Amino acid sequence: MQPILSGNALQSLAGMDTLLGFDFDGTLAPLADDPSSPAMRAETRHLLAQVAQLYPCVVISGRPEEDVLRLLAGVTVWYVIGNRGLHPPPVLERAWLDVGRWEAALAERLAGIEGVLIENKGVSLAVHYRKAPDRERAREAIARARDLLGRVRMVEGKEVVNFLPEDGPDKGRSLARVRAHLGSAATLYVGDDETDEDAFRLEGVTGVRVGNQPGSAARYFLADQEEVDDLLEQLARARPRSERRPEAAPRARERSH
Repeated sequence: MQPILSGNALQSLAGMDTLLGFDFDGTLAPLADDPSSPAMRAETRHLLAQVAQLYPCVVISGRPEEDVLRLLAGVTVWYVIGNRGLHPPPVLERAWLDVGRWEAALAERLAGIEGVLIENKGVSLAVHYRKAPDRERAREAIARARDLLGRVRMVEGKEVVNFLPEDGPDKGRSLARVRAHLGSAATLYVGDDETDEDAFRLEGVTGVRVGNQPGSAARYFLADQEEVDDLLEQLARARPRSERRPEAAPRARERSH
């Protein structure tokens, strides 16, 4: 992986019809002790609003769309894709039922593990263990509990284990859909976790991972989440003001159904 801020990649992308994609938790906002209340820094919010006036932008999150819109309040991006917006209605209904069953099974199995928090995201579960006194023991217990759930995709992240429908869509497919709709010549996607790897693996995507993670499909990295501000600032500064602006192309927002 290469540091994105020290090369010419951003300058090149700024001169093209480039779609910018971002994860939210751990990317636009620092990871929070309370998963329900992440918040962007004021500077990040200001820079993202500026960048969204210069490039088409999409935020793709494992959170419900309404949560992402609430957390983005004051910043208008072209697309917001939450976890329910990724699923067609029949799959969505099945996922809700599965997740309710998974939550009950995990709550019973993990009840004795201190510091474990189960976050129900409607069509997926995030089991956080960053507050656990023994994080490795907690992680292993969560992973073993997978056997209770049947067909499920388990994706480990930063002190969190995500459980998703095995045949469900992912961030890569969502990013590809937006890119095809806009006909973008280039795409930059920034994320911080294993759930972002599907987007990094897309052909033609310039992937940027928060944190230098060996084995990531992203070609570039940021040293930490605070460098997201530097990335946004460089993208804004490098963009020719004559380039395509939001009012020059169709705008849409992916909605859940």
